[in-house]
Amino acid sequence: MRGGERGQAAVELVAGLPALFLGALLALQLLAAGYALTVADGAAEAGALALAGGRSAAPAARAALPGWARDGARVSIAGGRVTVTVPPPSLLPEVGRRLAVTSTATVRPGR
Repeated sequence: MRGGERGQAAVELVAGLPALFLGALLALQLLAAGYALTVADGAAEAGALALAGGRSAAPAARAALPGWARDGARVSIAGGRVTVTVPPPSLLPEVGRRLAVTSTATVRPGR
């Protein structure tokens, strides 16, 4: 091995670590967004079921959310439609707001 090539692998490893870290952070953020969508689906369905049972939809939808999602969630009701928007957990709050997911559940009016 030549003297100039010694330590090259260590330098390449150190240079590649930020890219590896960024890729892992991106993958975790996408997983968090997927989980937030699952949470929003459940909350919208809970709100729609409450609406179908003659109860208030917003408190039912909020109660179906885990603690981390309640503060940032938005619940809206229009007719028989319950819409829940949840920002995923994120290290950077602005990224979480931009990746917010929305789910809607609809109840047909009784006959």
